[in-house]
Amino acid sequence: MNWTDLSSVGYPTLFLGVLIGSIVPIVPTGAVVGGAAAIAMTTGHLSLPLVLLLSTAGAMIGDVVTFAVARLGSDAAVRWLARGQKPERLVAARERFARQGWQLVIVGRLLPAGRIPVLLAAGAVGYPWRRLVPATAVACVLWAVAYALLGVVSGGLFDSPLVATLLAAVLVLLVTGVINLVAKRRRERARVG
Repeated sequence: MNWTDLSSVGYPTLFLGVLIGSIVPIVPTGAVVGGAAAIAMTTGHLSLPLVLLLSTAGAMIGDVVTFAVARLGSDAAVRWLARGQKPERLVAARERFARQGWQLVIVGRLLPAGRIPVLLAAGAVGYPWRRLVPATAVACVLWAVAYALLGVVSGGLFDSPLVATLLAAVLVLLVTGVINLVAKRRRERARVG
């Protein structure tokens, strides 16, 4: 491995950053993907198709691991999910996953802070693997493309990889903030109405 070549460090960092951040949300995975896409747009060190492929693979593996933890430890996951909840809520969650599991998995991946609760709930209610894996694959591709587009936009605006990467991170944070604000307002309206 040539440590002076950005692609030798960039691709493993991208994959591991997204993988780890998809399991334990300590890494801002959207910013990692946006930054890598910005670098791909402003330098020859990274390839945008490889950025998309590695981002999707890292996200998918991380999501499957998160789901597996809840699914394989389902009794504990059900207790955790049901703590403080009425039994009817767990039944309603099972019914909702039976009807709209695909949509829940995809939307959960795309909404900030939605992925882990959705995957844990899916595992706790026994959502089938045969449905989860394709839904997760679609969700991860859409997610990777969405955040890479923010990097492509910033890379298209600035020639400097540093400025483009910083702008991509700021765009990711702004989009995340707006989505969270809209979701909060919708929850407030639902409570009132």
